[in-house]
Amino acid sequence: MRRVAIYRIQRFFVIISFVLLAGIIIIAARTFNIGLAWSELPISQNITLPLPMPLPIINESVAIIAGHSGYDSGATCADDAGNTTLTEAEINADVANQVAELLRDDGTSVIILQEYDPRLNNLDVDLLLSLHSDSCINISGYKAAFYLYSTIPEVDGRLVDCIDTNYSAVTGLTKNADTITHNMTEYHAFRKVAPTTPAAILEMGFLGGDRELLTTHADVAARGVTESIRCFLNGKKSTPTPPPTDTPSS
Repeated sequence: MRRVAIYRIQRFFVIISFVLLAGIIIIAARTFNIGLAWSELPISQNITLPLPMPLPIINESVAIIAGHSGYDSGATCADDAGNTTLTEAEINADVANQVAELLRDDGTSVIILQEYDPRLNNLDVDLLLSLHSDSCINISGYKAAFYLYSTIPEVDGRLVDCIDTNYSAVTGLTKNADTITHNMTEYHAFRKVAPTTPAAILEMGFLGGDRELLTTHADVAARGVTESIRCFLNGKKSTPTPPPTDTPSS
Protein backbone atom coordinates (compact mmCIF):
# COMPACT_ATOMS: atom_id res chain seq x y z
CA MET A 1 0.00 0.00 0.00
CA ARG A 2 2.82 2.34 0.91
CA ARG A 3 4.59 1.58 -2.38
CA VAL A 4 1.44 2.44 -4.30
CA ALA A 5 1.19 5.77 -2.52
CA ILE A 6 4.85 6.57 -3.24
CA TYR A 7 4.37 5.59 -6.90
CA ARG A 8 1.36 7.89 -7.20
CA ILE A 9 3.29 10.78 -5.63
CA GLN A 10 6.20 10.24 -7.99
CA ARG A 11 3.85 10.09 -10.97
CA PHE A 12 2.20 13.32 -9.82
CA PHE A 13 5.53 15.15 -9.64
CA VAL A 14 6.54 13.80 -13.05
CA ILE A 15 3.34 15.21 -14.58
CA ILE A 16 3.82 18.56 -12.82
CA SER A 17 7.43 18.75 -14.05
CA PHE A 18 6.33 18.01 -17.62
CA VAL A 19 3.65 20.72 -17.52
CA LEU A 20 6.11 23.26 -16.05
CA LEU A 21 8.69 22.42 -18.72
CA ALA A 22 6.10 22.87 -21.47
CA GLY A 23 5.10 26.21 -19.99
CA ILE A 24 8.71 27.41 -19.91
CA ILE A 25 9.16 26.41 -23.57
CA ILE A 26 6.01 28.31 -24.59
CA ILE A 27 7.02 31.44 -22.63
CA ALA A 28 10.50 31.37 -24.16
CA ALA A 29 9.02 30.96 -27.63
CA ARG A 30 6.77 33.98 -27.12
CA THR A 31 9.60 36.07 -25.67
CA PHE A 32 12.00 35.44 -28.54
CA ASN A 33 9.38 35.21 -31.33
CA ILE A 34 10.19 31.57 -32.05
CA GLY A 35 7.43 29.72 -33.86
CA LEU A 36 6.89 26.09 -32.83
CA ALA A 37 5.04 23.49 -34.87
CA TRP A 38 1.88 22.11 -33.22
CA SER A 39 3.44 18.67 -33.28
CA GLU A 40 6.08 19.93 -30.83
CA LEU A 41 3.52 21.13 -28.27
CA PRO A 42 1.70 19.11 -25.64
CA ILE A 43 -1.78 18.24 -26.88
CA SER A 44 -3.31 20.02 -23.92
CA GLN A 45 -1.62 23.34 -24.80
CA ASN A 46 -4.05 24.78 -27.36
CA ILE A 47 -2.13 28.05 -27.81
CA THR A 48 -1.38 30.00 -30.98
CA LEU A 49 2.30 30.94 -31.08
CA PRO A 50 3.71 33.92 -33.02
CA LEU A 51 5.38 33.22 -36.35
CA PRO A 52 9.08 34.02 -36.79
CA MET A 53 9.80 37.60 -37.85
CA PRO A 54 10.54 37.73 -41.63
CA LEU A 55 13.99 38.88 -42.70
CA PRO A 56 14.06 42.34 -44.32
CA ILE A 57 14.17 42.37 -48.11
CA ILE A 58 16.84 44.71 -49.40
CA ASN A 59 16.08 45.73 -52.95
CA GLU A 60 17.33 49.31 -53.28
CA SER A 61 18.90 50.22 -56.60
CA VAL A 62 21.66 52.82 -56.79
CA ALA A 63 23.42 54.33 -59.81
CA ILE A 64 26.79 56.03 -59.44
CA ILE A 65 28.36 58.15 -62.15
CA ALA A 66 32.15 58.02 -62.10
CA GLY A 67 32.58 61.59 -63.25
CA HIS A 68 34.25 62.12 -66.64
CA SER A 69 34.80 58.41 -67.20
CA GLY A 70 34.49 57.41 -70.84
CA TYR A 71 34.63 61.07 -71.87
CA ASP A 72 37.71 62.98 -70.73
CA SER A 73 40.21 63.29 -67.89
CA GLY A 74 38.37 66.03 -66.03
CA ALA A 75 40.52 68.29 -63.87
CA THR A 76 44.25 67.50 -63.82
CA CYS A 77 47.37 68.16 -61.79
CA ALA A 78 50.77 68.55 -63.46
CA ASP A 79 54.39 68.81 -62.38
CA ASP A 80 56.76 71.67 -63.17
CA ALA A 81 57.54 70.10 -66.55
CA GLY A 82 53.87 70.07 -67.47
CA ASN A 83 53.48 66.31 -67.12
CA THR A 84 50.10 65.17 -65.80
CA THR A 85 50.46 63.60 -62.37
CA LEU A 86 46.83 63.16 -61.36
CA THR A 87 43.47 63.20 -63.13
CA GLU A 88 40.01 63.73 -61.76
CA ALA A 89 38.63 60.80 -63.74
CA GLU A 90 40.92 58.27 -62.02
CA ILE A 91 40.01 59.59 -58.56
CA ASN A 92 36.28 59.49 -59.34
CA ALA A 93 36.47 55.93 -60.71
CA ASP A 94 38.46 54.67 -57.72
CA VAL A 95 36.01 56.06 -55.17
CA ALA A 96 32.97 54.95 -57.20
CA ASN A 97 34.22 51.35 -57.28
CA GLN A 98 34.87 51.33 -53.54
CA VAL A 99 31.42 52.76 -52.81
CA ALA A 100 29.79 50.15 -55.03
CA GLU A 101 31.59 47.36 -53.18
CA LEU A 102 30.50 48.66 -49.77
CA LEU A 103 26.88 49.06 -50.85
CA ARG A 104 26.77 45.62 -52.45
CA ASP A 105 27.85 44.20 -49.10
CA ASP A 106 24.58 45.69 -47.79
CA GLY A 107 22.61 43.85 -50.46
CA THR A 108 22.07 46.98 -52.54
CA SER A 109 22.02 46.72 -56.33
CA VAL A 110 24.60 49.14 -57.75
CA ILE A 111 25.53 50.14 -61.29
CA ILE A 112 28.48 52.37 -62.16
CA LEU A 113 27.87 54.65 -65.13
CA GLN A 114 30.14 56.66 -67.38
CA GLU A 115 29.73 60.40 -67.72
CA TYR A 116 27.49 60.24 -70.80
CA ASP A 117 26.26 56.70 -70.35
CA PRO A 118 23.24 55.92 -72.58
CA ARG A 119 21.64 54.14 -69.61
CA LEU A 120 21.04 57.56 -68.06
CA ASN A 121 18.10 58.12 -70.41
CA ASN A 122 14.93 57.86 -68.31
CA LEU A 123 16.89 55.99 -65.62
CA ASP A 124 14.55 54.94 -62.82
CA VAL A 125 16.42 54.01 -59.62
CA ASP A 126 16.21 54.75 -55.91
CA LEU A 127 19.17 57.12 -56.07
CA LEU A 128 21.61 58.59 -58.59
CA LEU A 129 24.82 60.20 -57.38
CA SER A 130 27.50 61.64 -59.65
CA LEU A 131 30.99 61.73 -58.13
CA HIS A 132 33.47 64.43 -59.12
CA SER A 133 36.59 66.15 -57.82
CA ASP A 134 37.40 69.82 -58.26
CA SER A 135 40.44 71.53 -59.80
CA CYS A 136 44.07 71.24 -58.76
CA ILE A 137 44.26 74.45 -56.73
CA ASN A 138 45.14 74.94 -53.10
CA ILE A 139 41.56 75.05 -51.83
CA SER A 140 39.83 72.53 -49.59
CA GLY A 141 36.23 71.43 -49.18
CA TYR A 142 33.42 69.44 -50.76
CA LYS A 143 30.16 70.62 -52.30
CA ALA A 144 26.90 68.94 -53.25
CA ALA A 145 23.88 70.09 -55.23
CA PHE A 146 20.69 68.87 -56.86
CA TYR A 147 18.83 69.93 -60.00
CA LEU A 148 17.75 73.55 -60.06
CA TYR A 149 14.50 72.54 -61.81
CA SER A 150 13.87 69.36 -59.80
CA THR A 151 10.29 68.07 -59.73
CA ILE A 152 11.02 66.48 -56.34
CA PRO A 153 13.06 69.19 -54.57
CA GLU A 154 12.21 67.97 -51.06
CA VAL A 155 13.48 64.48 -51.85
CA ASP A 156 16.58 65.72 -53.65
CA GLY A 157 17.16 68.18 -50.82
CA ARG A 158 17.11 65.34 -48.30
CA LEU A 159 19.78 63.55 -50.32
CA VAL A 160 22.00 66.63 -50.20
CA ASP A 161 21.27 66.98 -46.46
CA CYS A 162 22.50 63.41 -45.96
CA ILE A 163 25.70 64.28 -47.82
CA ASP A 164 26.18 67.47 -45.79
CA THR A 165 25.82 65.50 -42.56
CA ASN A 166 27.65 62.28 -43.33
CA TYR A 167 30.31 63.07 -45.92
CA SER A 168 31.49 66.03 -43.90
CA ALA A 169 31.62 64.06 -40.65
CA VAL A 170 33.47 61.07 -42.11
CA THR A 171 36.04 62.99 -44.16
CA GLY A 172 36.46 66.03 -41.94
CA LEU A 173 35.92 68.37 -44.90
CA THR A 174 33.74 71.46 -44.70
CA LYS A 175 31.24 72.46 -47.37
CA ASN A 176 32.56 74.96 -49.90
CA ALA A 177 29.15 76.25 -50.97
CA ASP A 178 30.54 79.42 -52.56
CA THR A 179 32.02 77.37 -55.41
CA ILE A 180 28.78 75.62 -56.44
CA THR A 181 28.20 76.49 -60.12
CA HIS A 182 25.48 76.14 -62.73
CA ASN A 183 27.40 73.16 -64.05
CA MET A 184 26.33 71.43 -60.85
CA THR A 185 22.76 72.71 -60.39
CA GLU A 186 22.05 72.17 -64.11
CA TYR A 187 24.16 69.05 -64.50
CA HIS A 188 23.36 67.23 -67.75
CA ALA A 189 22.41 63.88 -66.12
CA PHE A 190 19.63 65.56 -64.13
CA ARG A 191 17.79 66.28 -67.37
CA LYS A 192 18.10 62.70 -68.62
CA VAL A 193 17.00 60.51 -65.73
CA ALA A 194 13.36 59.88 -64.86
CA PRO A 195 11.92 62.92 -63.07
CA THR A 196 11.09 60.72 -60.06
CA THR A 197 14.70 59.57 -59.59
CA PRO A 198 16.37 61.29 -56.62
CA ALA A 199 19.69 62.67 -57.86
CA ALA A 200 22.61 64.78 -56.74
CA ILE A 201 26.17 65.66 -57.74
CA LEU A 202 29.03 65.60 -55.25
CA GLU A 203 32.40 67.28 -55.69
CA MET A 204 34.34 65.20 -53.16
CA GLY A 205 37.16 67.70 -52.68
CA PHE A 206 39.83 69.63 -54.55
CA LEU A 207 42.65 67.77 -56.26
CA GLY A 208 44.98 70.44 -54.92
CA GLY A 209 44.00 71.10 -51.31
CA ASP A 210 42.47 67.67 -50.63
CA ARG A 211 44.88 65.55 -52.66
CA GLU A 212 45.99 63.38 -49.74
CA LEU A 213 42.40 62.52 -48.83
CA LEU A 214 41.42 61.73 -52.42
CA THR A 215 44.48 59.58 -53.09
CA THR A 216 46.12 58.14 -49.96
CA HIS A 217 42.82 58.05 -48.06
CA ALA A 218 40.40 57.43 -50.90
CA ASP A 219 38.77 54.73 -48.76
CA VAL A 220 37.73 57.44 -46.29
CA ALA A 221 36.09 59.46 -49.06
CA ALA A 222 34.35 56.27 -50.23
CA ARG A 223 33.07 55.60 -46.73
CA GLY A 224 31.75 59.16 -46.51
CA VAL A 225 29.87 58.71 -49.78
CA THR A 226 28.55 55.33 -48.68
CA GLU A 227 27.28 56.66 -45.35
CA SER A 228 25.53 59.48 -47.20
CA ILE A 229 23.77 57.02 -49.49
CA ARG A 230 22.82 54.74 -46.60
CA CYS A 231 21.39 57.74 -44.78
CA PHE A 232 19.12 58.56 -47.72
CA LEU A 233 18.03 54.97 -48.31
CA ASN A 234 17.22 54.54 -44.63
CA GLY A 235 15.04 57.63 -44.79
CA LYS A 236 16.84 59.31 -41.91
CA LYS A 237 20.23 60.73 -41.05
CA SER A 238 22.50 57.98 -39.83
CA THR A 239 25.17 58.43 -37.22
CA PRO A 240 28.40 58.93 -39.15
CA THR A 241 31.72 57.38 -38.25
CA PRO A 242 34.35 60.02 -37.49
CA PRO A 243 37.47 60.12 -39.66
CA PRO A 244 40.61 58.26 -38.52
CA THR A 245 43.00 60.36 -36.47
CA ASP A 246 45.68 60.07 -39.16
CA THR A 247 43.41 61.45 -41.88
CA PRO A 248 43.99 65.10 -42.81
CA SER A 249 40.95 67.35 -42.44
CA SER A 250 42.02 69.62 -45.26
